[in-house]
Amino acid sequence: MEQDELAGRLRALQELSGLGVRALARDTGLSSSSLSRYLSGQTVPPWPAVVALCRLVKRDPRPLRPLWERSSNPLPAPPKASRQVPPRPRNDLPRDVPDFTGRQDQLADLLAAVRSHQVVAVDGMAGVGKTCLTVHAAHRLAADYPDAQLYADLHGFTEGREPMTPDSVLRMLLGALDVPSERVPQEGLEQLAACWRAELAGRRAVVVLDNAADAEQVRPLLPGAGPSVVLITSRNRLLGLDEVPPVSLDVLSPQESAELLTRASGADVRLSKDPDSAAEVLRLCGHLPLALRLAAARLRHRPGWTVGILAERLSQGTGEFDAAFAMSVRQLDRSQARLFRLLGLLPGGTFDEYVVAALADLPLAGARVMLEDLLDAHLVQQPTTGRYRLHDLVHQHARRACAEEDSQADRERALSRFLDYYVHAAAAADAAMPVLAPGRSASAGRPPAELPRFADKNHAIAWLTAEYENMIAAFETADAVGADLHVCELPRFLRAYFARRCGTTHLNYLFERSLAAAQRLGDPLQLAEAHSDLGFARYNAGRMAEAAAAYEAAELHGDTPELALRRGYLSWDEGHAEEPLELFRLAAKLYEESDCPTGAAHAAASEAWSLLQLGHRDQAAQRAREVLDIPHPDPAWPPTLTARITLGVAIATEAPDESMEHLNRALALAREDGHMNNEAWCLNCQGVALREMGRYEEALASHREAFALLDALFEDHWKIRFLNAYAETCRLAGLPDEALHLHRQALELAPTLGYRHEEALAHEGIATLLQTTDPTTAAEHRTAAQSMLVRL
Repeated sequence: MEQDELAGRLRALQELSGLGVRALARDTGLSSSSLSRYLSGQTVPPWPAVVALCRLVKRDPRPLRPLWERSSNPLPAPPKASRQVPPRPRNDLPRDVPDFTGRQDQLADLLAAVRSHQVVAVDGMAGVGKTCLTVHAAHRLAADYPDAQLYADLHGFTEGREPMTPDSVLRMLLGALDVPSERVPQEGLEQLAACWRAELAGRRAVVVLDNAADAEQVRPLLPGAGPSVVLITSRNRLLGLDEVPPVSLDVLSPQESAELLTRASGADVRLSKDPDSAAEVLRLCGHLPLALRLAAARLRHRPGWTVGILAERLSQGTGEFDAAFAMSVRQLDRSQARLFRLLGLLPGGTFDEYVVAALADLPLAGARVMLEDLLDAHLVQQPTTGRYRLHDLVHQHARRACAEEDSQADRERALSRFLDYYVHAAAAADAAMPVLAPGRSASAGRPPAELPRFADKNHAIAWLTAEYENMIAAFETADAVGADLHVCELPRFLRAYFARRCGTTHLNYLFERSLAAAQRLGDPLQLAEAHSDLGFARYNAGRMAEAAAAYEAAELHGDTPELALRRGYLSWDEGHAEEPLELFRLAAKLYEESDCPTGAAHAAASEAWSLLQLGHRDQAAQRAREVLDIPHPDPAWPPTLTARITLGVAIATEAPDESMEHLNRALALAREDGHMNNEAWCLNCQGVALREMGRYEEALASHREAFALLDALFEDHWKIRFLNAYAETCRLAGLPDEALHLHRQALELAPTLGYRHEEALAHEGIATLLQTTDPTTAAEHRTAAQSMLVRL
């Protein structure tokens, strides 16, 4: 029965915590006797108790919600709108080589380690075939792990760039699983790793972590409970991961090397005719799979060559690797060789034909043809359609060749084109995602001849996800070479993407460095925007005092419509009443004067919401309808969402059917858009509207669903916006104890976050609830509320 199944799931959580009943009760705030009944199945726990147990072990409680509802049969929640299901699971694995040779014992060891430990680490020298073996194994495992097949290059040994941080890798992997940013912790590697483990726990996924630098880089990326598996490669033995079984690779045996050279080259007749030269080729390649494949490619594409010629060309190189690489490069024409060398300037991740065209100052079609030539020469790899990469060893060779053969001026011009491309491409992607009020267009450098085209925000997000690593590398490069205007502008065009996928921690870091660049430039406009951008990043991270300081610094350089809008958000959350309305109106006026109707719509929607909070329902409804009359191709456009919520609450009593139509539509849009914080906001406002209609049971169900979402997201700071409204619904629904508990939660949370108006409302709510049972305490709370409102 469901109750026993729920108890079993709770016991699994206890086992995961490693705590006894008393210690578990202490850490979750539950009584040990109650907890014993929950774990034994004698009693169905209240939902907050389930959430508390899940949060203790950093597991997502939402998968338990249906089972808990069936066990306890609470008030039914309103049906959720169906979410879009992606057409197929994510598969990022590079292509499996068709001529995989040897390694049967190592492959068997790897698969056995996966079955016994879920994690395996493959180590060996550069070019020995670690990635080839691991990717081959991952393809073998894909059928048994159908939910996702993920690949991440950790760049532990990529020349010219630092290894990826665990924080960046986790955000990239969570983005690959389409985990909304609202569910991704914004600060703390431990919390981020817990979120990753929770996501893997509910999936059967295979994850390849390629080129790990050391154990510390990998440890936060390992799975916890659940069936998912992780395959790691590294040039070093990861001695710090005692629990992870290693599989070490050596060079191929002479027999395996000969077999690989034969299969990869298709030149079995030529090889058999000259066994001595064939043996010399194997020796010169050091029996390394990478060098053997490059040599085989030359033999395959040169039917007139004998094996002796191949051995002679290889012997002219300077080492096992460079011999093969240099020989391959010598077969290129001048323009192909130039492009290959310039690719060494790229940061080392995957790239597309657009950035190659910009880097080498080529037409897009010409870049595409040359990339195909380099692909045929095995100097470039194509892990997925439209994406290319250089193997680490090839990348090092190209980088050294570029430094030796291209002038410093040519290298600097190519690097400038690379930086220009990413600023302007990011600006184009940002323009396709109207999440925030629009800012300035890109002014850094020169726009490239060709940019990707983004049909909608989904295409833009997909491109930004693929290019995220390169854009961060471009930012670091710009900062290192003193391209301060690029440093100022690039993070500005990543705000919308960060809001959906990456959280705010890294964005705060980028904007801190943008401000330093703006200070070096001394441009008042760049300084104003940099302070404003940093303030907005601080605000979204819940750092209100720092946000206010940044906005004040921005104001010194003049008010802009975006700054006025942002100051309005902050002023409202700080608890001011009239000031936000004035700021939103100022923003609307400034946007209209600058002929920016999109920004004016953002300001008008915020103005409508502010009017509603001040009790001016008719004016709020009228302003919201004006916003809804503005056409826009994206129905989930933020002004539309804000206007529908505002209008739904404003007309709740006079037009309940229309009110619910707007609120239900807003909720559906938030769900379709994948923005779970907005979904919680919609549900809470729906609860307020239903309460005003006198439909208390439905109102309570909406509030409870909103808070279940927030509990699952671990977004405690969002609760302060909803707690007092939920409490008022409880009071009117005849649940005074629950209302008092919620008001006290608000009173505890509000001062720490700087939400003074909510603090005053909590005092007033408590006073109302206690006025008959404890008039002395009620008077104290009412006095505190009035004192705070006077100060506000």
